[in-house]
Amino acid sequence: MANHSQFNFQDASSPIMEELMGFHDHALMVALAICSLVLYLLTHTLTEKLTSSTVNAQVIELVWTILPAMVLITLALPSLRILYMMDEINEPDLTLKAIGHQWYWTYEYTDLKDMTFDSYMIPTTDLPLGHFRLLEVDHRVIVPMNSTIRVIVTADDVLHSWAVPSLGVKTDAIPGRLNQTSFLASRPGVFYGQCSEICGANHSFMPIVVESTPLADFENWSSLMPS
Repeated sequence: MANHSQFNFQDASSPIMEELMGFHDHALMVALAICSLVLYLLTHTLTEKLTSSTVNAQVIELVWTILPAMVLITLALPSLRILYMMDEINEPDLTLKAIGHQWYWTYEYTDLKDMTFDSYMIPTTDLPLGHFRLLEVDHRVIVPMNSTIRVIVTADDVLHSWAVPSLGVKTDAIPGRLNQTSFLASRPGVFYGQCSEICGANHSFMPIVVESTPLADFENWSSLMPS
């Protein structure tokens, strides 16, 4: 989760998020190189007395046509690769359905025994010592680590958005429509998210908590949950 005064990304906990962070760094370096070149040319133009009687400069025109095209290609290729990776969902190990309401989430484990529960934010007055304000819920989403999880997202009333930054997941919840996404938690841990679509007065009070556990612990938890 994010720390106080943190400006960078949260720690990546899924392969997709690792790819997204790598692409961010790549795009940032390209943007930095372009800004440095523009600043150099601008400074050189303002400080040097330039005189030229050149009528045409085909080489320069060729350079400033080909160079931007190459820059765009270096950005487009890794971007398209990640987009296809995010859309690819093949034989998931577990399917989870998330339904947004004003202002809580309902989760259904349809692959198990039709296990369904609601997840509400824990009020600050009831929060145990050491837990996080506005982020903790009464029922967490438990998933097995190193397993492909498909999440089907929808809403019951207004637009919501199911988002967990550490897992690289953000999918709109739209009434009457099913959207899907997937993730693979590469390590055990607790990952926090929030509704990322303004959905009314208590939009800030419908957090998302995903807990990744070893498969044996997940099976034990699911066997104890009522159907």
